[in-house]
Amino acid sequence: MNNKEIKRRRMWTYFIDATEELIKTEGLQQVTIRSVAERAGYNSATIYNYFNEFSHLLFFASFKFLKPYQAKVVSEMNKVDDPVQKYIVAWECFSEYSYNSPDIFNAVFLMDLGDHPENLLVHYYELYPADLLEVPEALHPLILDRNISTRGRFALRGIVKTGLLTEEKAEELNELTNLVWQGMFSNLLNNRAFYSPEEAHERTMKYVKKIIYFMINII
Repeated sequence: MNNKEIKRRRMWTYFIDATEELIKTEGLQQVTIRSVAERAGYNSATIYNYFNEFSHLLFFASFKFLKPYQAKVVSEMNKVDDPVQKYIVAWECFSEYSYNSPDIFNAVFLMDLGDHPENLLVHYYELYPADLLEVPEALHPLILDRNISTRGRFALRGIVKTGLLTEEKAEELNELTNLVWQGMFSNLLNNRAFYSPEEAHERTMKYVKKIIYFMINII
């Protein structure tokens, strides 16, 4: 690694760490490009020398808050062998944590990140490789993709292998369950529904499970 790359990575971590501190103290919605620059000790223009979009910086900092979720989903999925239950457990963890940290999950999984968002996670784990060491290699696709549809397809592979679902039905199940979560999550995030995080999680899982068992039983 040459000196230019070392400096670039050091500057990335300065700004990411400053953003992380602001999220902790002020909340993600209060974080601005100016507040990050001031916290890091640079001007706003400098940030754009290292990040194409401010949303990218929010993504990197927000992803650091997902470590408890990642640890939980890895732990819980390792406790079960049945592929249907593994899929349900994956949804249970994702749903619960998303409603408890909606701004964080929005920044990581739904926010518009412009072109080539798939590269951001690669950069994240280059900066923080220790985070990836805690995730079993078999579950890397579940952790290394911010696209919830792609993550869902990975989680469904075990069910398809058992013959309980065809590839076509698995794709339908993936789309339906994602739409349930996205609809509930969007309503909650935009104050269009007045559920508590616990109520939103319970309702989401109620509908997700109904869809899962309906799709499996009609195959």
